[in-house]
Amino acid sequence: MCGITGWINLKSSRSPNEQNEATLHGMCERIVHRGPNSEGIWMDDAVALGMRRLSVIDLETGDQPVFSEDRSTVVMMNGELYNYREVRADLEKRGHTFKTRSDTEILPHLYEEYGEELVDHLNGMYAFSLWDTRKKKLVIARDRFGEKPLYYGVFDGKLIYASEPKAILAHPSVSPELDLDALRQYLSYDYVPAPKSIYTGISKLPAAHILTVENGEVKIRRYWNQSFAKNGHKPSLENSAAELRDLLSDAVRMRLVADVPLGILLSGGIDSSTVAAFAVQHATERVKTFSIGFEEDSFDESKYARMVAQHLSTEHYEERLSATTAGDLIGEIGTWLDEPMSDGSLIPTFLLSSFVRKHVTVALGGDGGDEIFAGYPTYFAHKVTKGYMTIPRFLRAGVIEPVVRSLPVSTKNMSFDFKAKRFIRGAGFDTVKRHHSWFGSFALEEQEQLLLPEILTATDSDIYRAPREMLSLCDASDEIEQMQFLDMNFYMAEDILTKVDRAAMAVSLETRAPFLDLRVAQFAASLPLEYKLSGKKGKFILKKAVEGLLPKEILNRPKKGFGIPVAEWLKGRLNTLMHDLLAPDSLRTQGLFEPEYVERLIREHETGRASHHKQLWTLLVFQLWYDNFLRPN
Repeated sequence: MCGITGWINLKSSRSPNEQNEATLHGMCERIVHRGPNSEGIWMDDAVALGMRRLSVIDLETGDQPVFSEDRSTVVMMNGELYNYREVRADLEKRGHTFKTRSDTEILPHLYEEYGEELVDHLNGMYAFSLWDTRKKKLVIARDRFGEKPLYYGVFDGKLIYASEPKAILAHPSVSPELDLDALRQYLSYDYVPAPKSIYTGISKLPAAHILTVENGEVKIRRYWNQSFAKNGHKPSLENSAAELRDLLSDAVRMRLVADVPLGILLSGGIDSSTVAAFAVQHATERVKTFSIGFEEDSFDESKYARMVAQHLSTEHYEERLSATTAGDLIGEIGTWLDEPMSDGSLIPTFLLSSFVRKHVTVALGGDGGDEIFAGYPTYFAHKVTKGYMTIPRFLRAGVIEPVVRSLPVSTKNMSFDFKAKRFIRGAGFDTVKRHHSWFGSFALEEQEQLLLPEILTATDSDIYRAPREMLSLCDASDEIEQMQFLDMNFYMAEDILTKVDRAAMAVSLETRAPFLDLRVAQFAASLPLEYKLSGKKGKFILKKAVEGLLPKEILNRPKKGFGIPVAEWLKGRLNTLMHDLLAPDSLRTQGLFEPEYVERLIREHETGRASHHKQLWTLLVFQLWYDNFLRPN
């Protein structure tokens, strides 16, 4: 695992000089946490390529850059290629010779054989930059699901790129500026979906996309898309479960390859427990598992993690998170989170990563299981909506919705009142708007109250255009599978995977997601929907596949998100911080938000009249980012 950065001149060629080399070193230094073991740079008259390396495979000879035999192709990579041994063996049969044992070295040789189509031969997580010295062509690609990040922008005649925005900001041609349309997307989704970033002029390369620069021309194309096409006949549930079990087992096996200590992030849910179970089958030594607990009972899953660890006889480690600990962490997170994301699980993910890094360098987790196997409650909620909307409008508006809005406010995790109020908030919207309003913080109507008039006038109010356009690429006819497709491209890629990457890489921990093995994802998408969402039970086929490996209590327990008690903490340990960051005078100076509206959200939350914890947390995280990366000193 590493971080990459660099640039290419789009205009006239310029010779490298000491100033350019110092700039490249400075950009690499901004992402040293992604790769504390070594630095690699390569420059010519057109490009500058840099990287920081976290040594995981081939510790002695695996430094970058790597080259083709004649050194005409230069590559820097962030990530892991899990099928590199098989690919390397095939390339050697074709006459290629290798100088290292690293997975990265297959890339220049694949390029020699297949050109840009080299990505079709990769099973892994990656973002790489490849320089073809003969054609003077730069190739940048991001993996199919977006496990590894890649940002880029054109400034002063150069395309500048990096694994994180902070490295781009280290280039003297770049100054940070807030993208107001991206702000509206952040308020809507709780993150900024690709291709935008929160910074004007800096974009994200979306997952499964490849960017090329040749003769000063920048081209971007999508090279892969998840298909939900069925095979024509309905396979039996038993055979499907058996095939899935074999695929998952092999996906975990491939991700256990490392030359450094390795462990499992174990929440006690079905996804991470499945990964742990297969890891125990394949590991050559006792598997280490790690979990995090909470002092607040409704958020604490640690007893389930301990149950799985005991069942599998793993070497189990556990850390606990309190409001005091979280308060101390927030300030630290604000210094490295260079793009705001208000996913409440960022804090426990960062704490868990810090704890895990004391023991291992690589950790496997269960990310991707919910999107691939329809595990989110929102998928079933779409089914419920169809029935709900058949109820006469006068009964919904005059009876049901007033009753739901009057439910007592609870600060417990996924409380009934929170879910019910979220449901009626989005039930009347079209499918795309409904889906994202259930996940996100500020709906369009709420943004019209939150944002100052001049911000509303200057920005695009069609905040759900991107997912609607994305649906044109989806071959699924079922509404639920269409939402799975959107979640893979938006919520999973730009929230879940970004959160894990940032939190883990902040402490130099590599994370791997076996559920995002290409074979597993394609197989799951080919299955009938009822094998994934059976009635209101998500992950039906997954539970069937692993029912002999895990305790029944784990298989049958309801889904519980990995979050923090924000609602309660904003009234207690984090209350002072909230008032400081969202003080009316500060908001007036900033010139983005209506102070009176924010004050009302705070007042209603503190008095228990409503729970505005999602909205307030979203604003608080934004202010932390703004103070650290945008506000003038």
